[in-house]
Amino acid sequence: MLAGRAAPCEEAAMSLLQLIIIATLQGFTEWLPISSSAHVLLASGYFGLEGHDELLINAVSNLGTLAAMLLYFRKDVASAIVGGFELVAAPVTRKPLSKGAHLALCIIVATPVALAVAAGYEKLLPEDLQATLRGPATVAGATIVFGALLWWADVKGGRERKEEDMTLLHAFLIGATQAVAAIIPGTSRSGITMTAARALGYERSEAARFAMLIGAPILAAAGLYGALGLMGEPAGGVVTLQDGMIVAGVAFITGLASIAALMAILQRMSFLPFVLYRFALGIALILMSPAIGLF
Repeated sequence: MLAGRAAPCEEAAMSLLQLIIIATLQGFTEWLPISSSAHVLLASGYFGLEGHDELLINAVSNLGTLAAMLLYFRKDVASAIVGGFELVAAPVTRKPLSKGAHLALCIIVATPVALAVAAGYEKLLPEDLQATLRGPATVAGATIVFGALLWWADVKGGRERKEEDMTLLHAFLIGATQAVAAIIPGTSRSGITMTAARALGYERSEAARFAMLIGAPILAAAGLYGALGLMGEPAGGVVTLQDGMIVAGVAFITGLASIAALMAILQRMSFLPFVLYRFALGIALILMSPAIGLF
């Protein structure tokens, strides 16, 4: 992992301060296009929390950020839930779909590919390959490359499309990109979906809002996986279910603030500040890697 980190603590429980730091990073970065998993991975590695334990604590923190998104976009969420019931009745009623039903259908179409890849990640990929993918070199490369793609998508072509203009094909394509983020830390799930939406011509705020809404099923699945995994951890281990609930709670508060900040920023400017941050972070990670050892 990174040079200069704290001594590994495989046999010691995480301290409250360490958990709060990890949760704060998760909450602030989950919905920003800068990769929450990269930040949590690096912080966890610094504290000596690696491998399966890091994966579980990262996963369960998604419950907090998911709750923050559901609260912030509660009107859209309620509309999509009602629309879901409308979809079930559609074959009988044969009525044109409402806005909520259309949103629900887009979320459903956007989910399967990424959910299947995320579900098979730990079971199908060899452990050594997982370790490589979650290493600092991969994180640094993905941070820079996908930051460049976000910049390209943000500056090209027209940007007038809104949610009501979304086709099922667009929803599928945007949602499918989440599969890349499920495999490669540093990609940013929200970042790559916003990149895809911008490349397809959607307004910045619309791209961000839809990217967050379609992330709900994936985050719910990841959070459930993390919670169930922590339930099976032995008492007195490195991380426990109680630790996970602390992380989720802090991530909820910071996640809510992060969403509000992102939507306010995108009303006034482009994604450029996030792109520049990704470039700076990627370069710093490269310089901090053990192979170079400048820090």
